[in-house]
Amino acid sequence: MADITAAMVKELREKTDAPMMECKKALTEADGDMDKAEEILRVKLGSKASKASARVTAEGLIGIYIAEGAKLGTIIEVNCETDFVAKNDDFIAFVNNTAQLVANHNPADVAALSALPLGEGTVESVRTALIGKIGENMSIRRFVRVEAQGGLASYLHGGKIGVLVDISGDDLQIGKNVAMHIAASKPKALNESGVPAEDVERERSVAKAKAIESGKPAEIAEKNG
Repeated sequence: MADITAAMVKELREKTDAPMMECKKALTEADGDMDKAEEILRVKLGSKASKASARVTAEGLIGIYIAEGAKLGTIIEVNCETDFVAKNDDFIAFVNNTAQLVANHNPADVAALSALPLGEGTVESVRTALIGKIGENMSIRRFVRVEAQGGLASYLHGGKIGVLVDISGDDLQIGKNVAMHIAASKPKALNESGVPAEDVERERSVAKAKAIESGKPAEIAEKNG
C-alpha cells in the first residue's frame, strides 16, 4: 500500500476543494493514485469535488494582449511564489510586456520567448533581474498566440483566469459575454465532437458510480451512465 503523505493530501485538496480527511480517505482507497482519488471524491462528494479541478495551484498572473483591429492576440501565464508578488507593479509590467512580445514576434516556445529583446536586455535577463530585486522565483509557464478569423474578445478575471474568443460578426461585446461564460464554466470544447472519447467515457463512469452510491437500482444507474 502506498504511503499517503501530507503533501499528497494537500495537493488533492487544492485540486478539489474537498475536506482534508476525505482527501486522505480517497488517496488511501486509490492507493496513492492522484487521478483515481479525484474520481473517487467526485463520486462521493458530487460537483463540489470538481469545482477547482482545472485551477492552477501556483500563484501568478494571466496577461492578455490584443493588437489594434482585434485580429491578433495573445494570452500568457507567468507564475510566481506568492499572491503578494503577483500584485507587484514590476511583475505586472513583465507579464504585459511578454504578452505583447508574443504577438509581435510569434516565438515557437518559452525558450524562444525568453531570448527575445526586452528593455536593455532579454526577457530572460529581465526575469532574472526581477527575481533578484523581488526575492522570489518566477517563470513563464505557457502562452498562446491567436490569429482571428473573425474578431478577438477577451475576459480576465482577477488576473487568474483569462479567456480569448474568436467570434464572427462586428459585436465584440457578445464575444466578451461568451468569454465571461467560458471563464465561469470551463467548457472543454465548442461542441460534443471536440470532446475526447476517453473524457466522455470517464464522465459516464463517474455518473454511474454516483448513482450507485446514492442507492439507485443498477438498471437506473446504467441509464445515468
